[in-house]
Amino acid sequence: MAVRKQKGGEIAFTVFQYVVCIFIAVICLMPFIIMLINATRSSNSIMASAISFVPGKDLMTNYSVFEGKSFNPWTGFLNSVIISVGATACTIYFSTLTAYAIVAYDWKARKAFFMLIMCVLMIPSQVTAIGFFQFMYKIDLVNSFIPMILPSIAAPSVVFFMRQYMQPSLSMDIVQSARIDGAGEFRIFNQIVLPLMKPAMATQAIFAFVASWNALFLPSILLIDREKWTMPIMVSQLAGDMYKTEYGAVYLGLVMTVLPLFVVYFVLSKYIIAGVALGGVKE
Repeated sequence: MAVRKQKGGEIAFTVFQYVVCIFIAVICLMPFIIMLINATRSSNSIMASAISFVPGKDLMTNYSVFEGKSFNPWTGFLNSVIISVGATACTIYFSTLTAYAIVAYDWKARKAFFMLIMCVLMIPSQVTAIGFFQFMYKIDLVNSFIPMILPSIAAPSVVFFMRQYMQPSLSMDIVQSARIDGAGEFRIFNQIVLPLMKPAMATQAIFAFVASWNALFLPSILLIDREKWTMPIMVSQLAGDMYKTEYGAVYLGLVMTVLPLFVVYFVLSKYIIAGVALGGVKE
């Protein structure tokens, strides 16, 4: 009887866990479901009832609104892809390279250099925005994608994460063996260290891509030409009409902005749990 009661209690607890997880999942997915449905509804319908679980029939009507709003979703999509992919690649590669230099080499200023990186991490990007814009203006890089891509080389938070992941997971014996065999330092890093860092790189690639894709403040002050606007800038312009806001078109623009983030997340999500778990291990 005691064994049966114990098994019954375990089953009841497991069922309770599943119910709680399903409830949390529904709550998390609800905003996205509402956004998808509202992208097919008219503005009048959305203003009458913002929440609906019945799709509308105004998807193409909402899309036609883009033509009168100087909204070219495919141009914005391509611009966002160029900036986000370039920024993510720079962030992941050079941050991993910096973390490798901190972990694998014993040099006098190593701790001071790492502390400097942590101090930079505490400075909000908005504080340096004016000076950054003036600098880009003086070197004639305003209205260019370069200021959104090249500064991604310096990503203190990613360097910190990579260092924390690398310390317990990177075996220096493998590095020393490769050096004895005559491999150069960049070959060791590219062919040995990077494959070992794949879970951490995938995890940070998700965060870096999302941050770059959703960036609005810096692109809005640097990109003047409409042909170089990103998706967030174009979506922000949809709600700028002082007479009437086409909420259906706004929701459709948001859907087109969010979909690539889902694709990137689902492609790399299998690494995120392992990357976060191992990256949090400290000395």
